[in-house]
Amino acid sequence: MKLLHTADWHLGKTLKGTPLIDDQRHILNQILDIAKDVDAVIIAGDVYDRADPSPEAVDLFDEILFKLTEKKIPVLCIAGNHDSAERLNFGSRLFANKKFFITAKTALTPKTIPLDDKFGDVYFSLIPYFEPAEIHDKFFGEDQKRLTFDAANKFYIGEARKKIPAGKRSVAIAHVFIEGGEETPESERKFVGTAGKVGAQTFSGYDYAALGHLHKPQKISAGVCYSGSPLKYSAREASNKKGVTLVELDANGLVSAENFPLTPRRDLIEVSGTLEYFQSQPPVDAYAYVTLTDKDFVYDAAPKLRGVFPHLMEAKNAAKSPAYVAAPTRQIREGASIFEQFADFFEEMTHRALTDDERDAMKEICGG
Repeated sequence: MKLLHTADWHLGKTLKGTPLIDDQRHILNQILDIAKDVDAVIIAGDVYDRADPSPEAVDLFDEILFKLTEKKIPVLCIAGNHDSAERLNFGSRLFANKKFFITAKTALTPKTIPLDDKFGDVYFSLIPYFEPAEIHDKFFGEDQKRLTFDAANKFYIGEARKKIPAGKRSVAIAHVFIEGGEETPESERKFVGTAGKVGAQTFSGYDYAALGHLHKPQKISAGVCYSGSPLKYSAREASNKKGVTLVELDANGLVSAENFPLTPRRDLIEVSGTLEYFQSQPPVDAYAYVTLTDKDFVYDAAPKLRGVFPHLMEAKNAAKSPAYVAAPTRQIREGASIFEQFADFFEEMTHRALTDDERDAMKEICGG
């Protein structure tokens, strides 16, 4: 059986106010092309970027699902921490008739979907994102102490394992932070120590664990993998190689799990250099985060860079602004006018005197 493992689509995401919906449509069409050669597609959570997705994001998801189900490709999808379980769960029983299997909420009996190939059935455990309190309240009484993320996942995945017949191949789909995973996105939830993390051994009973939540594609251990997000969603992801994971199972279980690269409509880059260097370069069609390394602070850097970086996301200086130097040490001259005090302050901050034009303008403002 061949599987296409994806996660963290974050439909409706924006970068510094710039909508990425066209970039997402571009990358999802690539995923559609790859999906033609697989037996099932996995979406391991964070379908949307927020709980109340934009109409454009919902329309895009509907468009992609229609194309997948039209080709009769089974889709196995779970909710992530960015999704609204209630919204994503709508129509799930109806969609199952089209081989779109979605689980957005935990249940007393975890959802298990069997799909078959020439070797028999493969059982898929759909484990949506949940808070430990949800498992505690659903399965335990008041006498039970509160669960950690690790304990809650061990319990719930243990319940899911009970539905898989002995000796059968199995795949877990979950949206969790595995201990030892490398976190890169700025948007993901931060935890202190290991409080919100889950041990990789929790999935040891499965042939493959298709994970979402961490945006960098990575293999935690044999058969426990993050596909990563299909696009770069922050400056910290600039060096990541984005793609999807192609998984193959034979009669005995996992054979391979390899990342397949995707080509974005427009790359996201993080670069450093002097203003003079950048202004000598041809235009760059990328979402750019630029750091200027000039010795002196460059004021109004963004307008000066947009000719080279028309999709500039951020421009910052490595040099500190004169406004952030130590507090003035010059004593205020006794009896000095407001204009004279400002002139002294200006020179202290900028290390130069007011020009004649600046002096005339300030005298006019200060009334002489």
